[in-house]
Amino acid sequence: MPHRTSETAFLTVDTIRDVAVLTLSRPEKLNAMDVATRYRLAAVIRELGTGERARGIVLTGEGRAFSAGEDLQSAPSTDAEFREAFESFHDITRAILGTRVPVVAAVNGLAVGGASEITLCCDARIGTRATEYYQPENGRGITISNASSVLLRRVVGNHAMRMVLGSPRIGADEALRIGLLDEIVEPGVLVGRAVETVIEWTPEGNTTALHLALLRPQAEDVEAAFAREDLAAGKAWESGVLSAGIKDFWSDRGTGA
Repeated sequence: MPHRTSETAFLTVDTIRDVAVLTLSRPEKLNAMDVATRYRLAAVIRELGTGERARGIVLTGEGRAFSAGEDLQSAPSTDAEFREAFESFHDITRAILGTRVPVVAAVNGLAVGGASEITLCCDARIGTRATEYYQPENGRGITISNASSVLLRRVVGNHAMRMVLGSPRIGADEALRIGLLDEIVEPGVLVGRAVETVIEWTPEGNTTALHLALLRPQAEDVEAAFAREDLAAGKAWESGVLSAGIKDFWSDRGTGA
């Protein structure tokens, strides 16, 4: 049985077999994340990623979505807010890549935009038939973040271009075929399988932390990607195309700007 160790707004932390299970818990909003939630998630990952309290980390969502990504109800309206929004996504990537334990994404449903990108820096991605990836940024005047300019191609190769420019919805079977998912399981065993993966990867007397450092993307490559992405995002912001994209998003849903 899981042991709940903490619960904050939109994020719960349980422990199953010495593995920390972090659940985005805002199902009525498809687990969309505001800046505060993203910084909190990064902080918890850093806290648990030392290996002193948890054997590994599983990241998942509550309800039918992993996460809808950016909470556009709290979308940036000033230059400072825009920069903080991007930095808060980057911070999660830094936190995951800096852990000394495996981090597994249990992608329970829809993973959109920045949330889809968060899974790319995880050490494994396990899904169900309900898993669906969607990168809508290109048609919304937004640019990709989370070092996905490097990580997405690292995971799916040349499929990265069509994912970003064409923004197709990619179901579980296609995600498995191109490498976005490592495995598809039944919904009821998703988190358990993710926990089992962590346990398999951390046997007694392991050198897992050393291998994670060797096999993960190198920090200098990730930071260079952040810099390029921030520059591109700045151009989108300054041109006004980003604000127009957000306005169109709400207009399409009948909510107005």
